[in-house]
Amino acid sequence: MGLWYDETYADKVRLSLKVSRTLHREQSDLQRIEIVDTEAMGRTLILDDVFMTSERDEHYYHEMLVHPALTTTPRIARVLIIGGGDGGTAREVLRHPEVERVDMVEIDGRVVEACKAHLPNFGAWDDPRLRVEIGDGVAYARDADVDPYDVVLLDGTDPVGPGEGLFDEAFYRGVRRLLTPHGTFALQSESPFLMRDVFLDIQATLGRIFGRVHPYFGPAPIYNAGPWSWTFASHEVDPMAIDSARARRAELTAKYYNADIHRASFAVPNDLR
Repeated sequence: MGLWYDETYADKVRLSLKVSRTLHREQSDLQRIEIVDTEAMGRTLILDDVFMTSERDEHYYHEMLVHPALTTTPRIARVLIIGGGDGGTAREVLRHPEVERVDMVEIDGRVVEACKAHLPNFGAWDDPRLRVEIGDGVAYARDADVDPYDVVLLDGTDPVGPGEGLFDEAFYRGVRRLLTPHGTFALQSESPFLMRDVFLDIQATLGRIFGRVHPYFGPAPIYNAGPWSWTFASHEVDPMAIDSARARRAELTAKYYNADIHRASFAVPNDLR
């Protein structure tokens, strides 16, 4: 209580949040999991000393990961989420009534349980369309014998620790294997400012696998990195071909996303073109 929690990136940048109280702390088999209540951001999930999401700003991230793909892909009946243990991505996906099934593959079941207990408003855990599997998303993309998905969403951490394998070409090819010919892959693709090389490498790698690769940008305040990026990859889906009915429904509950934001977010700054 009353202490400051610091996240330091590359010994160059620091974000500090004043903590009201600690709600949860444990060391799982994979990582340290903490949930703290902060004065600025509300309840905040931290994995291995890195801020992941918070009550105050999670909608920016989750809405922008989900709705650009879900409002443009022709069919969205089957959706796969890799990662997403806090539940926010699944919640946004399940706002679309056309979605019939969501499979979520999260590597650390303890993250899911901690978030169910302390971030209950994030998820839609009781929706019967959601099926949660605790397992390795890299292995799932490579080996799963399942019907193809219309949309795959990667809600992963930075390319270190448990999330390291989610940023290489073999994994992206596994995702492509799981998609229908008219499917879409959307993922968080790091800060184009602080992690420029990682961002550019993601674009280049996806470009070797998918016919259309479109980064897009928006705020994610807790990451303290200027604009955040996501990337939309498909063989043929146009990210500007917005289904107006789906977008209007998303806007009914969204705090950030709308069709205008959608279109504007795909504008690429000159220094990244």
